[in-house]
Amino acid sequence: MHCDLTSIELCAGAGGQALSVEQAGFGHQALVEIDDWCRQTLRINRRHWNVVEGIQADLTQFDARPYAGVDVVAGGVPRPPFSKARSR
Repeated sequence: MHCDLTSIELCAGAGGQALSVEQAGFGHQALVEIDDWCRQTLRINRRHWNVVEGIQADLTQFDARPYAGVDVVAGGVPRPPFSKARSR
């Protein structure tokens, strides 16, 4: 899919919001997600997406400088109560 508009997705999860952004006409330059299961889901469902791997998958370590100039930065940042409940 060729898109003139570009985006990066932070805390991409399994890609629900990323699908909507793609359907709105944006081409993802990068999807950042720390959870390995979510990254696997992203890669399986959209092989052409650039799913960030390694230390850069951690949002606290992600270097966005290579993506300067993208049209949209989208994110599904988790709510703290949900994040705490998930770890129990």
